[in-house]
Amino acid sequence: MAQAGQVPSPGAGLDQPCVFKLVLLGSGSVGKSSLALRYVKNDFKSILPTVGCAFFTKVVDLGSKSLKFEIWDTAGQEKYHSICHLYFRGANAALLVYDITRKEGKEFAESKRLLFMEASAKLNHQVTEVFNAVAWELLQREEKKEGRQQRGDAGLALNGASAGQARCCPH
Repeated sequence: MAQAGQVPSPGAGLDQPCVFKLVLLGSGSVGKSSLALRYVKNDFKSILPTVGCAFFTKVVDLGSKSLKFEIWDTAGQEKYHSICHLYFRGANAALLVYDITRKEGKEFAESKRLLFMEASAKLNHQVTEVFNAVAWELLQREEKKEGRQQRGDAGLALNGASAGQARCCPH
């Protein structure tokens, strides 16, 4: 299985999607697992708390482009905080999931120049739109990075890999 940060295996077709690691973060019982399940399988269930981490994959078709999400659903309970950071390593993006009745996050997102959307797994409201917005953002950043590399510009790698290391197959 391909992992984020690695070059696709030789012989893989040019139409093989880019692979991006996406982590879901948030307190316990806010709906991280429900959000992932709704997105990946279009299903909703009241789910028991996640133990450690759950893993989902989904190929996202964005018209002429596609990508593959490796979705890491981390446990929100306090007792798992010491190990959850291990799942964040190499992530290309994170979704901060929270209960909007406790604290509104739009102001925080705007202050940090982050994408912000409200969604409901239970009502199936804007779930696909949230993940598609992240997918488009990741693809745009990848295209900008590839453009800099073709021009020979130096880039800054945020995941510890060298800036010249390919993460994705050509589009």
